[in-house]
Amino acid sequence: MFPIAYHPIYKHPVPENHRFPMEKYELLPQQLLFEGIVSEEHFFQPTEIDTNTVCLVHDSDYVNRYMNLQLTAKEIRKTGFIHNAQLVQRERIIAQGTLTGALKAIENSGIAFNIAGGTHHAFSNYGEGFCMLNDQAIAAAYLLKHHLVSKVLIVDLDVHQGNGTAEIFSNNPNVFTFSMHGKTNYPFKKEQSSLDIALENNTTDAEYLQLLTQHLEPIIAAEKPDFIFYQAGVDILTTDKLGKLNCSINGCKQRDILVFSLAKKYHIPIQCSMGGGYSPDLRTILQAHVNTFKAARDLLI
Repeated sequence: MFPIAYHPIYKHPVPENHRFPMEKYELLPQQLLFEGIVSEEHFFQPTEIDTNTVCLVHDSDYVNRYMNLQLTAKEIRKTGFIHNAQLVQRERIIAQGTLTGALKAIENSGIAFNIAGGTHHAFSNYGEGFCMLNDQAIAAAYLLKHHLVSKVLIVDLDVHQGNGTAEIFSNNPNVFTFSMHGKTNYPFKKEQSSLDIALENNTTDAEYLQLLTQHLEPIIAAEKPDFIFYQAGVDILTTDKLGKLNCSINGCKQRDILVFSLAKKYHIPIQCSMGGGYSPDLRTILQAHVNTFKAARDLLI
């Protein structure tokens, strides 16, 4: 079965206005265990990532000021978070969880998960949109630097464009960034990914899955990646407060099945970070995230 990075820091108190989006990270492991999808031995608790690894993709001045709580008020407002030591620790643990998961996926030629992660709005020299350190970008750069892979594909299917990821790898031919996102959604100023598919409001399951099928396998066949990072945000759901699309729970699951099936078909290890999800009913968010794990489990049986 697959390794899963879990972050006990989410059990610590957080500001009330951040509580709801954070709550899923605490409840998701419990739900996976309750439904018998995984067992306790599948979880691992990552440590804090080291600064040198973070600086593979992030500007050292930004990283040092971020970690020493020296960001400006303007920079802090852009992230949407309260800047404190607990937040810095949380981001470093998330990033290490994705990196460790990627290494485990390579070792086992399989799939690894991060209960959190998918912080794709973090740019090389600043954070925004509740993202301070770009976990999948950091892990991708580490794998390339240490010659563990030669070509990385980042598949970002969160409803929001992976703008930070696109900026970080804009001049790196060894990373192909694919983002399929809401055309009129945040970020309103888009960056240029290797390939961007901008979706109209109210895009349905059929339209969504047709576009994903049309583009993803040809990318894999042409680019021949030896590792995939998958940002599996569930904010594509019609119930999502921030999404603007019209995808169902089943459509979201079919999306995950398609991504994992192609990774299996081409024998490519894959690391999956859970990304966003903002439906009013927390049960909807949990169900959609649980389905991502079910899709992976069913392919491994």
